Order: sequence, then structure tokens, then C-alpha cells
Amino acid sequence: MFVVFFYEEKNQLLNQLRKNVPSIGDDLVIKGRKAKVSNVTHVDEKNVHVHVTLEKVNKKQLVLDNSKKKKR
Repeated sequence: MFVVFFYEEKNQLLNQLRKNVPSIGDDLVIKGRKAKVSNVTHVDEKNVHVHVTLEKVNKKQLVLDNSKKKKR
């Protein structure tokens, strides 16, 4: 069993107790967001730091339709 710490840049996203360690290039889902493993560092026998890059979230902009509003 390994304690795996997931980092995005310097921010810790998640830590988990896992049986296996993810390898470089693996696709993961962390907190509902897609991530890709970029680096794996073994700190000691049980602790592992995994650096990931999260996929950017595109927020849709609302389109205002002024034709349906009542004009005064």
C-alpha cells in the first residue's frame, strides 16, 4: 500500500491510500476533472508524489436574447 499525493503545480489536490502507483502518461479523474500524470516521485518506501496536469474547463457564456423582453 502506498500513500499517493496528487499535485497540480504546487497545490495538493488529493491524497489517497492505493495499492498501485500511477505511471507517467496515465489518465485519471480527480474531483470530477480529467487529469494526466506528468511526473512521479518516490519520496520513501510508502509515500509517492504524483504531479498532474488538469484539463482546462471551458465555461459557456450565456447569450442574452433581448427580443423576448418586454420593451417599455
